[in-house]
Amino acid sequence: MPLPALAADDDTGTDAPPAQEARVNQMTTGVARARDRLDSATSTSTITGDEIEKFGARSVAEIFRNIPGMRAGSTGGEGFANISIRGLPIALGGAKFLQIQENGLPTLEFGDIAFATADQFLRADLNLAGVQAIRGGSASTFASNSSGGIVNLIDKTGDVAGGAVQISTGLDYDSKRIDFEYGSPITDTLRFHVGGFYRKGEGPRETGFDGFKGGQVKFNMTKDFAGGYFRVYAKLLDDQTVPTPFSPILVSGSGDNPDYSNVPGLNVRKDSLFSRYIPGNLTLDDENKPTNNAFSDATHSKVKSIGFETKFEIEGWRINEKFRYSDISGHTIQPYTLSNANAQLPVQSINSAPVIMGMLRASSLQYATGPNAGQTIADPTTLNGNGLLALVTNQDVTLNSLNNMTNDIRASKVWDLGSGKLTFTAGYYKSSQDIDTAWTWTTMITDVLGGGEAHLINAFAGPYQITQNGVLAYNAALIGGYRRDRYDVNYDINAPYGSLNYMFGKFALGASIRYDMGRVRGTLYGSSLPGTAKSTTFDINGDGVITIPETNVGFIDYTKPAPVHYDYNYLSYSLSANYRMSDNFSLFGRYSKGGRANADRILFANYVSPTTGELLVSEAAYDPVKQAEGGFKYRGDNLEVYLTGFWAKTGEHNIGLERTYRAYGAELEAGYQRGIFSVYGGATWTKAEITSDALNPTTVGNTPKQQADLIFQVTPQVEVERFTIGANFYGTTSSFAGDTNQLKMPGYVVTNAFVQYRPTDNVTVMLNANNLFDVLGLVEVDAEYIPSSGVVTARTINPRTISASLRFNF
Repeated sequence: MPLPALAADDDTGTDAPPAQEARVNQMTTGVARARDRLDSATSTSTITGDEIEKFGARSVAEIFRNIPGMRAGSTGGEGFANISIRGLPIALGGAKFLQIQENGLPTLEFGDIAFATADQFLRADLNLAGVQAIRGGSASTFASNSSGGIVNLIDKTGDVAGGAVQISTGLDYDSKRIDFEYGSPITDTLRFHVGGFYRKGEGPRETGFDGFKGGQVKFNMTKDFAGGYFRVYAKLLDDQTVPTPFSPILVSGSGDNPDYSNVPGLNVRKDSLFSRYIPGNLTLDDENKPTNNAFSDATHSKVKSIGFETKFEIEGWRINEKFRYSDISGHTIQPYTLSNANAQLPVQSINSAPVIMGMLRASSLQYATGPNAGQTIADPTTLNGNGLLALVTNQDVTLNSLNNMTNDIRASKVWDLGSGKLTFTAGYYKSSQDIDTAWTWTTMITDVLGGGEAHLINAFAGPYQITQNGVLAYNAALIGGYRRDRYDVNYDINAPYGSLNYMFGKFALGASIRYDMGRVRGTLYGSSLPGTAKSTTFDINGDGVITIPETNVGFIDYTKPAPVHYDYNYLSYSLSANYRMSDNFSLFGRYSKGGRANADRILFANYVSPTTGELLVSEAAYDPVKQAEGGFKYRGDNLEVYLTGFWAKTGEHNIGLERTYRAYGAELEAGYQRGIFSVYGGATWTKAEITSDALNPTTVGNTPKQQADLIFQVTPQVEVERFTIGANFYGTTSSFAGDTNQLKMPGYVVTNAFVQYRPTDNVTVMLNANNLFDVLGLVEVDAEYIPSSGVVTARTINPRTISASLRFNF
């Protein structure tokens, strides 16, 4: 439900604070000063908190997919979403070219940190006043590492006295949740807001344990004064969620017209390889000491942050200052099943049990866990009705520190110049981002069974046991023992920036510039470095007996560190023109060049020298993004239409990737309202291609993986005094599973229906159905082609989940 950014030439925090919804619609994200949307050469959208609750979104990524131009591949849990904008690529997941902000400052400086994506540390609750988004345009120059765009989550600040308590429950899935919020003016110039949530439950997929548990609390207090305000705020998040790992799925037909279906015994819509019978991952931690990390920990996110922001005026200059420090840490663990459809993998990971038994030279199999532990599997070919086993790499990653500090200060002034007004803005951005993580992966064998009932499997070769309690190796044996790593790196960024905007008559001309200077320092350790050991022999369970898996125990070799020691800098700029033809219509055009610094994704690769820490490939420090856009905007009494054509070109340096891409297309955002009926929506048509590939030239000319030609969203609703009823539709056409363009993922349409009933002014009863028709939506398929086995692995959207909520407003 994108809404227009209706803004005066002002910011929030004036003498008479605007209502919360109006404050969200007042576009302040990625611009020098808020302006009426028709006077600004930018593509922007806003979504209010009241509209967000109707979507039935189970994560912030599901909110983002309602923003035109944005591709958000949400697969459950609250993290690991693949998010991009206007055809810019998603190479290895996360949100590389998009910056996700909270109240105008980034949650993380980089949106695609491995196993620590920015959306992993965000939660939408009753604190949320709304979401602002800017695509392309001045996003390149008013924030760092945001060349594709910015999405900003804005909290309530007590503009309106009152609060709410809401209890929610899943009707067809296990979820219990309570939300609260309250805000109020204390005096004429002092106000506050506090809110949060707590939840517990298994979640939308059957795992056999409560994987969703925890919550957050947020608080802010604002002091208003003549010409400005001062606000302090804090956040405490401690929450666990369960991501959707790659799970087996059958595929037949042809690559252009594949037919995907469930493996017997596992429904890929609602099941996963998480299980109550796979309790923990026994491994050596980042201090090379034995530890057993519970799989129920799944994705554990912790944030403690404090900050302030202020606005005031001095001699006609408006000063805006924002500061935040965040203590961020956590842990993530999930079973990762490599697809056997990729010929480059060293072994096949999912195939018939006899093939796996032959590969392991196994003569028999036994259950290692669960109610049948110790029992021999009589006929592995008919196990669970599918005869499948999974060789699983346990992606066990400790997030020791993702702490960041961010400060953004800017000053702006407006002069009368000739027949127009000249607005000048100058600012300075400073941030420090830690990335201290440890990868302690292992390898195990499981059967393929849904309902949270998969078992660890022991394999035997005659009298010899190949596995230990289902563990094949205490390292990542399927990828050669690599990725037993630790990296402790700091990214220090300084960026002066400025802009000029001249409005005269019906015209507005703008220019902005930014210069990013990065300083990267740190140390790498581990098996992915050349010349380091990958495994050792170690009695990891301490029973005094060395088993076969205990001769293959991964550890982090701290005796051979590799430094990280390089600097980078790049220039970003943006030029724009806007023509306000009438009160209801305007035309605009813009050309921008920005950049995105590469963080941990180029470590442990051939881009950084393991001896000096300097860049071996200077171009790998950042990836430039060039963009052009133009379009028209119309806003009438009942109808509004915004149409933008765009072109983008970028490079990509990543683990195993060195490419350039080009994309062009058009995005439409429109809304119509008449009486009790309204409909809002958007659509984005994109043609993208790989234009060069240094490592695999055969992909040149192909469409990047997961890039659909058309994505759309539309929300019709009918609202009367006591009832609101409607639906939110999100759809995508087909896309390719891999960059070789041999296997397609079918398109799909998700229907989210909602009903709200207000028996009194203070009580609301809500019913939300997410994925009402339980469609199969493939977000990722880990295969380049259909294998002879007919089995690949995939990540999918959430199944149908229906929730009911009761809210009391006061």
